[in-house]
Amino acid sequence: QGQLDESGGGLVQAGSSLRLSCAASGRNISDYNMAWYRQAPGKEREIVASISWSGANINYATYSVKHRFTIIRDNAKNTLYLQMNSLEPEDTAMYYCNSVYPNGRYYFNWGPGTQVTVSS
Repeated sequence: QGQLDESGGGLVQAGSSLRLSCAASGRNISDYNMAWYRQAPGKEREIVASISWSGANINYATYSVKHRFTIIRDNAKNTLYLQMNSLEPEDTAMYYCNSVYPNGRYYFNWGPGTQVTVSS
């Protein structure tokens, strides 16, 4: 299993921007379809955005996320990013990255996550 280390979260005001990073080790993210996930208090973890191993296919979970967030992969740095603009209080959650496949298998151990808190 590969390892993941998320960073870049913080406490910001609504309308602000953050750039999350997910540094991988032990496996190359270039070999996997990758995604950002988030889990808000009292809720289940949900997918936010995904990007195929080639980078050719990118999907966002909702219309709102699609027009505010950008998922980026830098295979040379073995790092996945999530650029988040126009943040809303509803974006408050712990954010994680990992692989994403229909069979539900994860090819990396879950990292510690990075907390994003958006105040109104």
